[in-house]
Amino acid sequence: MKVGMALNMLSQAGRSDAAVMSEHMALGDLVEPLGFDSLFALEHHFTGYAMSPAPCQLLAYYAGRTQRITLGTAVIVLPWHDPIRVAEEIALLDIMCGGRCVFGFGRGAASVEYQGFRIDQGEARPRFVEAARIIQLALSQESFEFRGDYFRIPRTAIRPRPISRPEQRFYGTAVSPDSVEVMAKLGLSMLVIMQNEWPKAAADIHRFNALAAAEGYRPRPPMILTNVSVAESRAEAQERAIEFLGRKWDSIDEHYHFSDGHLNTVRGYEAYDKVGQTYAKMKDPARRAKATQFYVSIQLVGTPDDCVQKLEELQSLTGLDHLITEFAFGGLPHAEAERGMRLFAEKVLPVLQHDRRFAEPPEILRSTSGTPKDDLFAPA
Repeated sequence: MKVGMALNMLSQAGRSDAAVMSEHMALGDLVEPLGFDSLFALEHHFTGYAMSPAPCQLLAYYAGRTQRITLGTAVIVLPWHDPIRVAEEIALLDIMCGGRCVFGFGRGAASVEYQGFRIDQGEARPRFVEAARIIQLALSQESFEFRGDYFRIPRTAIRPRPISRPEQRFYGTAVSPDSVEVMAKLGLSMLVIMQNEWPKAAADIHRFNALAAAEGYRPRPPMILTNVSVAESRAEAQERAIEFLGRKWDSIDEHYHFSDGHLNTVRGYEAYDKVGQTYAKMKDPARRAKATQFYVSIQLVGTPDDCVQKLEELQSLTGLDHLITEFAFGGLPHAEAERGMRLFAEKVLPVLQHDRRFAEPPEILRSTSGTPKDDLFAPA
């Protein structure tokens, strides 16, 4: 199994953005020396929810500071961008890092970001589809043209040309059933942000793979992004997770404003109705505590041995072959985040990378058990 880390740079009250970023980027500098396989950059804007507005630019920095790790986006939100510029950035990064890159795409859910870019959020889904197709064409063909509802591109070509085939390493995130179908029909593989029971995630992945197969695609095994709270003692790991993953609720709702239910009226986001209901309920302390307990239960929390056992179960359910971790979440102090990262690298990472149990992703189980909880949607 490959194991990477994502940089989620949440702003902190009373501290400069530069100071927070410096600590997260220091964790990024540890990824290769500690033996991890990959480093991922997010994309968010305007609120400090994750101070990473230009993921390809951030990864270009690490392309010059590393030799072997994969560099990935989790994710580029396509409706906010001119797809030609995205294709050019991908091609340039591909050259700069020697072809060791993968790209995740999504359509985003934060109205504040759509408003800031002056994009009608109700157009998110069709804009995403057109942008993805244009990027695929731009990277795979010497020249191309495109006529759609949102983009009309005369015959053109991007330069420089990529040195590998990055369009064959595209992943998509999907929350709603419609998004799963869109990603599968585009020939993308699946990037899962862990936000519901593992059997539910497995069912979503199986459906995605079936839809892709019906279109003639064979997607790569899924990548899964999850928070990690690891400590020598189970109690310490649990206590840290409850406190700092619990703090994520405020940062999420301050950015997405799910609790006001505004997405119910946005075309293409009807599936977020339950998400809004769930966040509205979390204004009650008892419901919030229950939601936090559930969210902690589906992340990687515990001792190193606990993490190995949980990942063995997760891989058996989902076919996972690339895990993306976050060690710094909810304002966790830098020293604690680094300590968790180092402990994971020492005692968990070697098992995942070298133990035969994790050598090949198994076939995804076709039946699942359990009843899904409310749709939490705790994004990266």
